[in-house]
This record gives sequence, structure tokens and C-alpha cells, in this order.
Amino acid sequence: MNRVVFFIAAILLCSNSFAQTNIISTNTEAENILTGNYSPATYKATTVIDKAADIISGVRTRVSPDSLHALLDILQTFENRNTASDTVSATRGIGAARRWVYRKFQEYSGVNDNRLIPSYLQFDQAICNVQQHRNIFAVLPGTDTGSKSVVIIEGHIDSRCEDGCDTSCTAEGMEDNASGTALVMELARVMSKYSYEHTIVFLITIGEEQGLHGARAFAQYCKQKSIPVKAVLNNDVVGGIVCGQTASQPGCMGAGSIDSVNLRIFSSSGFNSSHKQLARFIKLEYKENILPVAEIPMSINIMTPIDRTGRGGDHQPFSAEAMPAIRFCAANEHGNADVSNPSYQDRQHTTKDILGIDTDNDQIIDSFFVNFNYLSRMSVINANAAGMIAIGPGTPDFDVVTFPGGNGMTVFIKTEKQYLHYRIAIRSTTNDWDSVYTFTGKTDHYINLPQTGSTIFVSVASVDAEGVESLFSVEKYAKVNVNDANNKEHPLHLLQNHPNPFDGETIITVVADKEIPQSNAYISVTDIAGKEIKRLNIQLHKGVNEVLYEHGYNVVGSYVYTLVVNGRKIDSKRMVFAN
Repeated sequence: MNRVVFFIAAILLCSNSFAQTNIISTNTEAENILTGNYSPATYKATTVIDKAADIISGVRTRVSPDSLHALLDILQTFENRNTASDTVSATRGIGAARRWVYRKFQEYSGVNDNRLIPSYLQFDQAICNVQQHRNIFAVLPGTDTGSKSVVIIEGHIDSRCEDGCDTSCTAEGMEDNASGTALVMELARVMSKYSYEHTIVFLITIGEEQGLHGARAFAQYCKQKSIPVKAVLNNDVVGGIVCGQTASQPGCMGAGSIDSVNLRIFSSSGFNSSHKQLARFIKLEYKENILPVAEIPMSINIMTPIDRTGRGGDHQPFSAEAMPAIRFCAANEHGNADVSNPSYQDRQHTTKDILGIDTDNDQIIDSFFVNFNYLSRMSVINANAAGMIAIGPGTPDFDVVTFPGGNGMTVFIKTEKQYLHYRIAIRSTTNDWDSVYTFTGKTDHYINLPQTGSTIFVSVASVDAEGVESLFSVEKYAKVNVNDANNKEHPLHLLQNHPNPFDGETIITVVADKEIPQSNAYISVTDIAGKEIKRLNIQLHKGVNEVLYEHGYNVVGSYVYTLVVNGRKIDSKRMVFAN
């Protein structure tokens, strides 16, 4: 999505006058499953495969680059999948494309005991002068309706050219976002063989390029139907490995550079963010379940912002409804979608976003812009995380206690106390966990921490008998051996920004030991010479207070940020810009 469209989308998100109406599932069976009104016995597999090790091994070996290639081959034949494109033709346009996806879901269901139930999500909204639209989704019923929560794997199918409403151009949209569509379809094929406690939804949306409309419709549908969403894994631009002349930051190293071993996860907020916790969980599951046997190791980078600079994606409407959501994105993108710039030469959001080229004129594509092996690895990371979330135990609540002058803390598990094992994650100055500890046999755990004078963030997960952990809890903060005389006079602690060095944006945190009377507080960012670059207002309350600082990409050097309260400088720290 280009910057102008995203700006418009942001306005639309805040306006009820543009909200979707008449949001319905066209298949009542699918809706009953989504709302938990079904008997799991009706959808029991002939051969139940529900053990973590079998699921992990199965998705790792069965996800196929060739299968993804075959799906992309067909997706390109629809020529233009614009949200407002032809719905009547059997071969061209969004109508033909979504009917084909629906049939593929039916095909996958047929070889898996008819357990995958497809549907459309229909809604009314004026998009490019077309009034009614349809997402495509399929639900794999969970084996336990106790919590009724669902896991969503999604990608948008709509494509576009330079004009976001052009339905006559060739808009194959292979990287953006046939790659994400193929990923969701491949996982519907592969994951339908297995049984999960929680329902999994394979969601393919439309209207992303005009303002995230399809995803917002599904988020609103979940809200209206009181469907608890456990996690949303959005996949958008997940198959390319070549950097364009331009790219939305933070990202590419330069035009023509190749990166087939890194990926980015974008998500909202900082401290206590369920979205960032979901990103960390995904990375942990890959590290422990897939990486030890991976032929080509992947590096998962947890990014600070909710999306690339000036851009947006289908995870955002779910985040806005407090549903844990992240976006997978390739490390390299071929363009920043600034199609209004006359010098723009990259493929994204143009007719050039095609599958590849025929270099020897034999009418067969032999040089591809989508890397099927990279897309396959992306698919496995999705499947592994979604599968573990869908079979994992409940997330516990906890308390954390530290002792003045001590280097340790004790964690007390308050709920979900029936498990033998628990994990405790510690985070300090990065977007990722510094350490994850595992404890056995009790619900109170003491950890000795070597840090001195530091504030750390703590979260916990329960672990079932198969070694599958739950999603991690909200974070709580703890001060370890903090003994600063100045704190007696002013109980505010300015923490090191994170990440540092950072990726285009960084979070600056202030911890308050008690409620702060009404005050004029701000963060002053200066260069080394003392010249103020930016002033960020910050509201101070007891606990953790954060502001996001965006310095822009391609800026390097050391800078200083200072907490100022009622005209008084409380503390300063240095941060490093390194891109």
C-alpha cells in the first residue's frame, strides 16, 4: 500500500461513516464453528494426529516449494485481482480468483475427512464504486470448544497497478500479494491433516490495497460475534528476496541486494504489548522446533514499528481491536510503492509485479521474482507457530517480587497452576527476550540475575506434558538492585532506549515508582553538540511510560535523550543510530 493510500486508510479507520455493513458468513456451518457452537465429534479425523512432535515434523516436511509454485502459476492467470475487478468472468478478475480459492479449500477438505469448512465473508462497502465484496476463508474446527478462541493465518489476494482502482491493467501482483495468498492456501492443505484444540482460520482478504477493508470486516465480524481471537498471523510480501531501487524502511541494503535468510515481523506497541509478545513467541518456537533441523537457517527480526515507514497491512485492524496480531514480511522488497514518483522503476504496485521472465524465449518462465524456497520457509515458520498456539495450554497470570539491594527476583504463578513446567522470559533493552528460563515442580521460582541497577520486563508461560508452551503473559516490570540516591528525590527512572542501535524507530521508556502529580514532562533528543532535534511529550503515571521516536532511515551517529520534568533535567542517556 502506498503512503497516500495508507494515509487515507488511517482516516477511514477512524470514521464510522465508512464502516462495513451487513457483514455475514455465507456458510452457517462455518459461522457455527467460529462461534464455538458445534460438536467436536462431528469433525473428528479418522486418524487423529495431534501430538506436537508429529505436527512439527509433518508441516516441516510436507510444505512444498513446488506446491507454492503451482498455486502462483494459477494466481497469475487471473490477470487483475483488483478488489473492484470483474466478478462474472470465469477466468479473469477477483470473482474468478476467489471462486478458485474456494474450490481449492473444498479440495483440501475432501482429502481430510471433510473437516475444512470454506465460506465467504460478505460485506457491503463502497470500494472503487463497487458496493459489495467477499473475503474467502476456511475453518478447521478445534477439538475443544472450551475457550472457543481461534487462530487466524491470513494474506490478501487483491492486486493493483499504479492506479488503485484500475481494473483493466495487468495486475498479477505476485510478490504483493499472491505470495501471501499461496502461503495461506498451502497451509490450509498441509495443516488440515492434523487436529488442534483451537480452531484455525485460513483467511484470504480483499480490499487491502484500498485501505485494509477486508481485514477490518473480518475483525469487526469477530467482534460482533464475540469470537475470541488468540492470534493473527498476517502474511504480506513474503516471497521476494531482491531489493529494489527503493524500499520501504526499515529494510533493504541496496538495489539488487539478495536476502533469502532474513524475515521481518512487524507488530504494534512496546511494553505489555500482546502483539510484540506474539512476535517473540513465534521466534522462540522457530528457534526451538525448526532451527535445529533446518537445512537453511532463517533469522527472524522483531521490528519496532507496527509496519514499514508510511505503510500498512491487514494485521492492523486486528491490533486496533486488541486482538494479538503481527505481520510477516520479507527482508527485501522490490519498491516502496511510491508510484506517483515519475522516477519510480520498481515492481511493487505496478504491472511489473509478475512471477518472473522468460530469458530464452521458449515461452516458459525461467527466472523468477518470487523465490519458492524462501516462501516455503516462511510457510513453515507460520505453520509451526500457529500449530503450537492452537494446541498450547492456557497462559498464566503471575506476580514478581524483588528485594532491595538483591540481584534476584521471585515469580509466583497465580493461575493455570496445574502444570508441572513453566517458562519465564526476561527482557531488558531489546525487542527480544534476553533469556528464557524453564522451571519444574513448583509454582514459585527464584531467579538470580547478574544485572545491577537495571529494570527488566518479565513474562511467563505454562508448559504442558508434551513440552508445548502457552503464549506468554503480559509483561510486568521489576527493578533489580536499583540503589540510586537520586531516586529518593525524584522516583523516575529513564531506561535505555530499545532497540539500541535501532531499526528506524525506537522506544524510550520512563518508569515511575509512584503516581506523578500533574507535570509538564517531555523527552528532549539532541545531537552530541547539544542541539535539540526533537521534543516528545510524555504522560507520566505510576509504572511504565513509553514514547516512540522515529528518526528516519539512513541516519547514523550517537545522540542524547533527556527526561525533563517541569523544566528540570532528570536524567540523560545516549542512543546510537545505525542502519
